[in-house]
Amino acid sequence: MSTNTPAISRDEATRGFLFALSAYLMWGVLPFYMKAVAHIPTPEVIAHRITWSIPIAALLLWWLGRTSDIRQALRTPRTLAMGTLTAALITINWGVYVWAIGNDRALETALGYYINPLFSIFLGAVVLGERLTRAQMLAIALAVVAVALLTWETGGLPWVSIVLALSWGFYALFKKTLPIGPAQGFFLEVLILGLPALGYIFYLQSTGVGHFGTTGMTDVWLMLGCGVVTAVPLILFANGAKLLTMSTIGIMQYIAPTMIFVIAIFIFKEPFSSERAVAFALIWVALAIYTWSMFSERAKNG
Repeated sequence: MSTNTPAISRDEATRGFLFALSAYLMWGVLPFYMKAVAHIPTPEVIAHRITWSIPIAALLLWWLGRTSDIRQALRTPRTLAMGTLTAALITINWGVYVWAIGNDRALETALGYYINPLFSIFLGAVVLGERLTRAQMLAIALAVVAVALLTWETGGLPWVSIVLALSWGFYALFKKTLPIGPAQGFFLEVLILGLPALGYIFYLQSTGVGHFGTTGMTDVWLMLGCGVVTAVPLILFANGAKLLTMSTIGIMQYIAPTMIFVIAIFIFKEPFSSERAVAFALIWVALAIYTWSMFSERAKNG
């Protein structure tokens, strides 16, 4: 079997699977947490996600002994520029996601994360010149039809789904250009965002409209917890991805949107019209074709 990474032992693969599974399960139940903070304005939630992720990511790097990577990155203008770009993209992704969950549009977030792997294939072809197979082209075409159907049903583009897919797709693409590891890259991103986030929090608190300490201890704990629910799954995923093949990660990435889909329908009771049912069915068929194509290519390459 050909691969771009060194051979991984069974124990390492099991450990990687458990890391990645934990991350996807956390992302799958994240809508419950975002519902709990829905009464807080989205920009304030994002500011606290950034702020309280910094100490968690810093402690991890200190424990790993990789703080020198950050010092080097802060002295390298190109790394700082790329870190700023990926930080902006992840902020957009977080902002749209938090807003959508709080406004009863969890189904659209599920659709966005279902579309994401198909958009990443398209992005690889357009930006990186990767060759598309016929199966991949068919999968992308089905996704386009699904988006067109939802556009017709709602009278406008499903912008939540599209922005989530695009922002995460470009984030993953540009993240590859960062010459540091994923954990270091995440810390660099939240460090870059930290100053404006802290400034915004201080502004809210000084004007009496912030929710940290002025609306009860429940909101204080919810804001502090934003760092945990943001940093922990990203760190777990980064460590899991190192120990798993891309095909395994490719299959596992459907766990979170599937959980969000079930939560949106059966717990949040979001409307699910026949047009939406057809659109999701098209996406699921597209993903099945994409997955089959991925395994076929791996079998062909040995």
